[in-house]
Amino acid sequence: MNQKEKLNRISLILLSLFVVMLGYGILLPTLPYYTERLALKENPDTDLINFHIGLLTSIYPFFQLLFVVVWGKLSDKYGRKPIIICGLIGFVVMQLLTGLASSLTMLYIARIFGGIFTSSVIPVGNAYLSDITSEKRRTKIMAWSGVAISSGVIFGPVLGSLLSQTNLHFKYSLGILHLDRFSIPFLLVALLGFVILSILIKWLGNTTPIRLFVSEKQKLSFSFSRFFTILLLLSFVMQFVVTLFETVFSIYGKDELLFTSNQIGIGFMLCGSVMAVLQPIFATYGEKILTAKQQIAAGLLISGISMIAFPFFSNEFYVYALIITFATGGAMVTPNLLSAVSLLSKENAGSNISIQTSANSVGQILGPVIGTWLVVGGFYYPFIIAGIIILVAIGLLYFFNSVRQRDTDLDL
Repeated sequence: MNQKEKLNRISLILLSLFVVMLGYGILLPTLPYYTERLALKENPDTDLINFHIGLLTSIYPFFQLLFVVVWGKLSDKYGRKPIIICGLIGFVVMQLLTGLASSLTMLYIARIFGGIFTSSVIPVGNAYLSDITSEKRRTKIMAWSGVAISSGVIFGPVLGSLLSQTNLHFKYSLGILHLDRFSIPFLLVALLGFVILSILIKWLGNTTPIRLFVSEKQKLSFSFSRFFTILLLLSFVMQFVVTLFETVFSIYGKDELLFTSNQIGIGFMLCGSVMAVLQPIFATYGEKILTAKQQIAAGLLISGISMIAFPFFSNEFYVYALIITFATGGAMVTPNLLSAVSLLSKENAGSNISIQTSANSVGQILGPVIGTWLVVGGFYYPFIIAGIIILVAIGLLYFFNSVRQRDTDLDL
């Protein structure tokens, strides 16, 4: 494969990651309002609506958790391309169902369907990038993967908040399907997903399926080494806190700060923008100043302190400043963890990244549920507890060196 073809393949994968996260981001600022509108006929109280918000957020990664390792193993066996294609088809269908939902039941079905199929796109896409890049450039390319993902989170909330608040007033119903102004952002992303799907089918080359010549016992022992377990725990903690923040901030901004969906969208946009800009910077130049371990420690420290401070400020400027600080910490942690996992084994790259995605999914499941449960006691609790969890997780880094020497040759 020549350099031009490799760059084209990398661009297509990054584009698919961006589109999937764009669809994820579109729902973030609008979910509280969308859920409330669909639930109005049931006359629920505020706590019940918040419960649905948490559950709708969690159910998506729950089904990702159930299927992500399956997709990873299938991609190792049959190549990455067909699995990514399946995921994008499921993504398009999920967006259509979400945009045309006329009840909370339909919204739940859309989230479940999307969780099953889109669980293949990001981990298998990252495994594809791992397959076609050298170990020397792995951290940098994983940082660009983070840029694509963060960019989706940048533009998704902006599109979701702006397009759902248009002055267009129309309502059309066909059976259980319902079309109105809230449908616009989801149908637009479904169309974009279909375009990307068509491009990938035609232009993306498949990777060579990996044939493993090791026993199942050897594979299991390798995959769950102590070093890998530490990486999974750190991935879980970071994703748990990020998803808790995303869920609670949308409720906190709506009910406590009295933000509009546009203001909430700006918060998510700032978070995604900072991560998109800083991830490749830290990946490219960070190791000239700090080792990967030190970057992870610094990132966790920054994120933890900003979370603890978050509920003590209500001024819009300070709220946005804390979001930027939190995102800066995340930008130091995420690419280094993903790179470490991808470097563990070339033969098991798809499965290992999928297992890491499973750990992330557990965090995505528990974050919204625990966050919305803690909100009942007051908005201070979810932010402060999340910050403390991050700070405690720094202690895991003390196990890096001794465990690394026994379990892997990875140079951290």
